Amino acid sequence: MLKIADFRKLWIGQSISVFGTQIVGLAYPVLAVLLLGATEFEMGILNAADNAAFLFFGLFAGVWVDRWRKRDVMIIGDIVRFIAVLSIPILWYIDVLEVWHLIAIGFIMGIASLFFDVAYQSYIPILFPEDKIAPANSALETTNQLAHLGGPSIAGFLLTIFKAPLLILIDAFSFLGSALALSLIKDEETPKPKAERRAVKIEILEGLRFVWQQKYIRSISFTTATSNFFSTLAFTLIPLLYLRDLEMSPATFGILGSLSAIGGLVGAMSTTKLIKWFGEGPVIAGSALTSGLSACLIPVAINFSGITQITLLAFSGIITTFTILSYNITQVSARQRICPQELLGRMNASIRFFVWGVMPIAAILSGLLGETLGIIPTIWIGSIGVVFAATFVLFSPLSREKYLTSQIKISEN
Repeated sequence: MLKIADFRKLWIGQSISVFGTQIVGLAYPVLAVLLLGATEFEMGILNAADNAAFLFFGLFAGVWVDRWRKRDVMIIGDIVRFIAVLSIPILWYIDVLEVWHLIAIGFIMGIASLFFDVAYQSYIPILFPEDKIAPANSALETTNQLAHLGGPSIAGFLLTIFKAPLLILIDAFSFLGSALALSLIKDEETPKPKAERRAVKIEILEGLRFVWQQKYIRSISFTTATSNFFSTLAFTLIPLLYLRDLEMSPATFGILGSLSAIGGLVGAMSTTKLIKWFGEGPVIAGSALTSGLSACLIPVAINFSGITQITLLAFSGIITTFTILSYNITQVSARQRICPQELLGRMNASIRFFVWGVMPIAAILSGLLGETLGIIPTIWIGSIGVVFAATFVLFSPLSREKYLTSQIKISEN
């Protein structure tokens, strides 16, 4: 895939952005928990702010992205995120940074990320023919996981030298690098003619109707939404559990993140082969179930200490990220093949509204449950819920399908 010039530019831009995000992925919770003293409820609000845009603007984003050039949307999204993230070290430097600043910045970041992600998932089928979509997604996710592999450990080491807000500068400029790389791509996409545009409500309903009518996409959406809800319920409180209650150092926290990324890297590199061996449906169903079972190891690990505890937490992370990557690469590639190009933005936005819109609700609930029931019971509820989420695909005809082709949309309409 790297021999294709436009893919190479897309890959370079996303590699820069993902690496920067991995740095801030560790620096951000360290900043919130250790420097600003965030509580369980505040961590819930922080997480909710990051994903609230999918609930409030998700459906509208699909209509607008389908009307605009996808690459332009991604560039604007990167520039907005650059400005938003850059404000964090500036506020810290002038000694006024508070938790509510992070909440507001997270909300702005969420809006920009919403538009970027919807455009990004709709852009791959524009650049490549149908048979290249899965390899392109796999190659991009492989690089993503390589950044996951090194980023947290590097961030953990750097946090022993620099303050968390300074590391966030890396993420800010990574978005700028991504925007520059995207600006160099030459594609043939043209904006949707105004004469072909209809009322926003009608176009939103078209996207929702398409998702609902495709039984396989519908099953995947139910599993993903339920899994996201319960995993958010569990993982919102992980930084508090590790950094505050277990008194892990930022370096250890970062190493755990890097060890988890091993599973993601293997998943990204092996998903194409897994599909050939077992078929797309079995890979989606098996990954969903295994992801939930591996999440249950986190509350189990709390009953141990020392190297046993760290080993269980690392093993849980490795299996979880492996299954998440194999699940996402397979189902996203199938969705991109099944959906007509003129509906891609609305299809992706409709699904994002459904599967990500539940996350801010779950994040706030996580904060409330954390303060009333405690962190460990809340994580148990979330982990068991992720196991339950797999039932929507396990007991669907999808679990027996070897290959989900674009012909499905013809037979089911």
